[in-house]
Amino acid sequence: MTILVTGGAGFIGSDLSINLSQRGHEVIAFDNLSEQIHGKKPKVTSPLYKSLLDSKVNFVRGDVRNLYNLKKILKNVDVVVHLAAETGTGQSMYEIKKYEEVNVGGTALLLDLLANTKHSIKKVIVASSRAIYGEGRYFAKEFGYVYPPHRKEMDMKNGDFEVKYKNSQKPLKLMSTDEESKIHPSSIYGITKQVQEQMVECACSSLGINWVSLRYQNVYGKGQSLHNPYTGIISIFSTLIKNENPINVFEDGKESRDFVHIKDVVSATILAIEEDEANDEVFNVGSGISTSVLSVAKELVNKFGVDVEINITGDYRMGDIRHNYADLTKIKKKLGFSPKVKFADGISEFVDWVNEVDVPVSNYNKSIEELAEKGLFNIK
Repeated sequence: MTILVTGGAGFIGSDLSINLSQRGHEVIAFDNLSEQIHGKKPKVTSPLYKSLLDSKVNFVRGDVRNLYNLKKILKNVDVVVHLAAETGTGQSMYEIKKYEEVNVGGTALLLDLLANTKHSIKKVIVASSRAIYGEGRYFAKEFGYVYPPHRKEMDMKNGDFEVKYKNSQKPLKLMSTDEESKIHPSSIYGITKQVQEQMVECACSSLGINWVSLRYQNVYGKGQSLHNPYTGIISIFSTLIKNENPINVFEDGKESRDFVHIKDVVSATILAIEEDEANDEVFNVGSGISTSVLSVAKELVNKFGVDVEINITGDYRMGDIRHNYADLTKIKKKLGFSPKVKFADGISEFVDWVNEVDVPVSNYNKSIEELAEKGLFNIK
């Protein structure tokens, strides 16, 4: 097949593009080489971009917001994997127009072209996110399965970070989030991902094009951008450690995420592309395991062997969720997908890679200052 990967030089996109090429597909990786991800001189500062140049992937530089760019590359394409997006949860809360233009506007332009031009596209895979679930799914003895509302700033200011539901008197039990769980994003980024999903499903269904939506959890691994201070806890912490800067762990450090390795994400995405059983379905893609942020920080400090402080500050960021991890029952049953990379092994591989590359000066404090100026970050 001829496969177009938008955002094809990104973390997921570059790895996916190379893997698809190695499987015999003709691949077009389309990307604008954002400085936030690739640095000022991508040929020098971006391992992701350099890996594409060393492969058989056809790289095309362009922007999903540009009609001419998109129209030019859609000819003779069989499958579109739409990964191009702005991805920072916190940043999305104050660069709202940019996130709407890229994530929603870029998707709208792509679908508009599918509706109004001749093409050979048979399937569109859209990269969604666990962010659409908001605070996720819990169990309350009094109510059964519940979907708590976004946390109140007053509670977090007082150091109470756990989610609450109505007048439940007992702590809620965290449950895995399945594809039927309530969609109620707590960030602009999450909202744009929800809209992307719905647009692709609606438009493709009406046009007779198969579609697949993949709700990725927190993806990590070798190649993840060390330049971007707005997304990727593991890469952000690693850059701080290599710069011998202290790590600021938000809240009480018990907040957790589902960390899924890039190899597993690429495997799941290839299944979505190649298997007809994936058509017109939504799938979670994760490890199915909840890991606390504090344990991640400790593991990285231990693996790097650099003595930096880990400060549990009680600071918090508006738009962040408390917990979330994926229920993988559906993707296992329909596509036979099971994650293969254990977190300990994935972290070791990542640390080895970071130790081999030039690590940039951390811009983390700058990103925090931006949030604080907008009233979206509270320092305890």
